[in-house]
Amino acid sequence: MSDGRLPARRRWIGWTIGILLTLLVIAIGWVTVRGIGAVDDLRQVAKGATQLKQAIAEGDLDGAEPISDAIARNAASAHDLTSDPIWHAFGVLPWVGPNFQAVSEIAEIADDVSTEALRPLLQVGADLDLSSLGFTDGAINLAPFAQVEEPLAAAAASLTSADDRAKRIDADATLPPLADAIRQMRGSVTQAATVVGSLHGAAVLLPTMLGGDGPRTYVLAMQNNAELRSSGGIIGSIALLHAENGRVTLQSQASTRDFPALDVPLPVSESTTALFEDRPGRFLQNITSIPDFREAGETIAARWVGRFGGQVDGVIAVDALVAEHLMEVTGDLTFGPFTATSDTITSILLSEIYAAVPDPVAQDDIFALAAGGLFGAALSGGDPQALIGALADAAGEGRIRIWSAHEDEETLLAASALGGTIPPDSADTSHVGVLFNDGTGAKMDYYTRATIATAVGRCDGEPTTQITVTWTNTAPADAATSLPPYVTGDGFYGVPPGTVRTLIAVYGPEGATPSHVDRDGDDDGVQTAMLGDRSVVQHEVQLAPGESTTITVEFQGTGAGQRLTEVLHTPLITGPELTKDTLRCGS
Repeated sequence: MSDGRLPARRRWIGWTIGILLTLLVIAIGWVTVRGIGAVDDLRQVAKGATQLKQAIAEGDLDGAEPISDAIARNAASAHDLTSDPIWHAFGVLPWVGPNFQAVSEIAEIADDVSTEALRPLLQVGADLDLSSLGFTDGAINLAPFAQVEEPLAAAAASLTSADDRAKRIDADATLPPLADAIRQMRGSVTQAATVVGSLHGAAVLLPTMLGGDGPRTYVLAMQNNAELRSSGGIIGSIALLHAENGRVTLQSQASTRDFPALDVPLPVSESTTALFEDRPGRFLQNITSIPDFREAGETIAARWVGRFGGQVDGVIAVDALVAEHLMEVTGDLTFGPFTATSDTITSILLSEIYAAVPDPVAQDDIFALAAGGLFGAALSGGDPQALIGALADAAGEGRIRIWSAHEDEETLLAASALGGTIPPDSADTSHVGVLFNDGTGAKMDYYTRATIATAVGRCDGEPTTQITVTWTNTAPADAATSLPPYVTGDGFYGVPPGTVRTLIAVYGPEGATPSHVDRDGDDDGVQTAMLGDRSVVQHEVQLAPGESTTITVEFQGTGAGQRLTEVLHTPLITGPELTKDTLRCGS
């Protein structure tokens, strides 16, 4: 008879399963408690980053230091909570593993940033008193930049590395609460990398570019976004700046009337000619159609020298919305019959002026007054810290582009956002873009809006990047009669008043080729060209008030299908809505 006991082997198996289940329960509890703590730490890091930015912007370094210490403690805690063997073991499990990996990676990044970037940055803040930079009558003290270049370089390198790592984390593969925390942290890192990178570039470039080693002259081209060009807008007015020993002065101003069309166009690249014929080489106003600002800047400089002579050391192109950023610092501005605030300057410069001042010659004079007044206010009455912040925000939106005639400076500029170039693709990141160029011959782009969506995956077994652009004319239905002829073009170039004609160019990743192109679901005639190793597809669209059109382009082959696909675009008056979609193959 049995004594009721299980055989030894079965008892051993039972005990083993029981122990394993117990360990699993303990492990789940372990990672759950630690995960909750880590996510809370990361939220505190993101909150502290916002507070730190405000403290530094206000020059409160005494207040910034304890905030930095708290960020470091929370980041180190999050890293410790997510770096033990049990946590890493859960990271390799299917389904739930990406959540553990993502939190661990973002915690490690936060810890690295707090130790390798925050301390150097606070030291820079202690060494460089932004209020001592001056700006009185255009004078900037260049000496402090040399002493902060090295710590800024270290902080910029650390943040750039952290930004690259953060972008590789697939937040979409994690649970919603984790995804929100990851995106928030990633946004903070990206913003910090952009700002610190710009500051480091300034520390390297400003001493020479502002005349520390000898006088410099720069052409300042002001773009009007109501008539779009690739880098922002048509050149509406132009000026010459003189820089010497940190003192910047406005030397002379000119209008586009001083630059008649050339009988023999300046040489432009094959890609520019393929997209825009020889117009950028003939007309000053069209030079900013050139997608690469290295080419555009050199061409603008050649036009100035051809008209006025002398030597040009560089070109600075700004669009009209830079004024809005600067006036948040400098205050109200009176020019001609207008008094503008930061809230009204854009609508005055890009819309209201055409109804109030119908004469184009008088408009040019008022634009010149506005530019001169704003320039003077920024150099003489603006708070340096706030001005630097305003310019950094404008640069981050792509509204400031700089070309230098000095090769060493241009190399640094071209590698930065200020250079106006298309960044090279990397092994895991590709860049795509959309360029908008007006074909109406008027100022109707004040009423245009855009959305740009990207989707990646595979179509017909091939890696695919899909770009979808929706372009809308929001002008009033009676625009033909309610808007001034100078705004509508009055049909001068064959476009009915109130209608918008636009060249929309979509370029893909390096090495990829268009596999499917449609407009509103139908085939449509297009231009094709190359920008370096990038294929470009350009549509000409014409929209009456209230109409929209949607263009879809799929690129396949080398470089396509990258999860990390970044979108570049022409700076618009109202920035386009950027989204990521699920790929639905059109081919």
